[in-house]
Amino acid sequence: MRLTMQVRKSVIAAIALRYQKEGKKQKGLILNEFIELTGYNRSYASHILQAHGKKIRVRNDTVIEGDIRKGAKRKRQRKYGDKELKGLKKIWGIMDCICGKRLAPMLKEVICILERHKEIRLDRDTRKKLHKISSSTIDRLLAEERKKQNIKCRSHTKPGTLLKSQIPIRTFSEWDEKSPGFVEVDLVGHDGGDARGEFIQTLDVTDICTGWTETQAVRNKAQIWVFEALKDIRGRLPFKLMGIDSDNGSEFINNHLLRFCIEEKITFTRARSYRKNDNCFVEQKNYSVVRRAVGYSRYDTEEERNTLNELNSHLRLYTNFFQPVMKLIEKIRIGSKVIKKYDKPRTPYQRVLESTLVPQDRKQQLRQQYATLNPADLKRKITKLQQRLLKMVSLKETSRRQYVDSNQGNESLLGVYSGMGLSEKNDCRAFGETSFSGFPPNLLILLKKDRKRCKRVK
Repeated sequence: MRLTMQVRKSVIAAIALRYQKEGKKQKGLILNEFIELTGYNRSYASHILQAHGKKIRVRNDTVIEGDIRKGAKRKRQRKYGDKELKGLKKIWGIMDCICGKRLAPMLKEVICILERHKEIRLDRDTRKKLHKISSSTIDRLLAEERKKQNIKCRSHTKPGTLLKSQIPIRTFSEWDEKSPGFVEVDLVGHDGGDARGEFIQTLDVTDICTGWTETQAVRNKAQIWVFEALKDIRGRLPFKLMGIDSDNGSEFINNHLLRFCIEEKITFTRARSYRKNDNCFVEQKNYSVVRRAVGYSRYDTEEERNTLNELNSHLRLYTNFFQPVMKLIEKIRIGSKVIKKYDKPRTPYQRVLESTLVPQDRKQQLRQQYATLNPADLKRKITKLQQRLLKMVSLKETSRRQYVDSNQGNESLLGVYSGMGLSEKNDCRAFGETSFSGFPPNLLILLKKDRKRCKRVK
């Protein structure tokens, strides 16, 4: 077994002092022993033993001491300078700060689109370098910028990427994950941490084969709204809807949807109870598309629902045409180590074009639509709508605080609690149109009963 470099340097430092003190005959014996131990060439071994620890005076006040354990660091000339970094940061921000493995395959195409829409200006050398940049170099150059974007002191469970399993309810064809049109559906609740009262839900529909994702906000989990939104999304899909896989919620498992699937010859399956990983594809999009776009705030008004749907109209174009995704193609377990292999990152739009099961006229429509899209403009519109949502939530919170502060010590509020039939230890919450008597509508009110006064619970 050969010695490591660190051990070799320690051996050199120990033998060099003895080697330099001995005579010619003894040096030969030490050198033979050192060569056998390290495997070095005889000439090179003699040189490093003789040079180690020697001092060379460069100037009157400067002396250099040779130490094999402290090798000089080689400085390589930077290939990517400030121009490349500046352009890369702007493109990375427009592409929603995705990782280097997803960004690198799309970089050449995105640069062409952004230059066509005059969003960025790159000289010839900078463009050539960015076309050849690797994914690892992208991550290394953007490491400091990525740290600035990280959210601190926040913990939320993110869905994983496990394999799918489903229990069929009604089937008219085999469930084929290699064919576009088989989708997973789920609802994302915007309750802001409290599930009482009515609040907006986002219907998330994700195609398993291509990763094409459609979202639409509905008033609540009522079957009528979910079914209506599902039909709207079906009309926007670039391929025929072949199958639906859902969880066991009553918003999906009902006669309306089952009858619709039977009439339209759509495969309808459901996941096992309490097994979220059965719907792993849509669960992943619940975070990466919906939660990343609108956050975890509470939305419960009609104005907020309209704003969410306006945001979703831009988000679907941005996600499906410009956000590359990687699909797991192989997973090997070796002991405690798991090796995963992914396919080449491609956008859902590119995967639809590659499919032979999508009609050519539909592909041509997508190509024409793609030619008119500007990812930077879509990103600006999404950001503007996100800021509008943030202002709405902030205004509700401000109004709620003012209302609570103005009624501190008001004994009339205690009567509201008793009318609710709640004990002194219970929290009382009222939301939107379902607010209890004594509270203004469209306000989020969070109160806690106290013997002396009503105080806000943070």
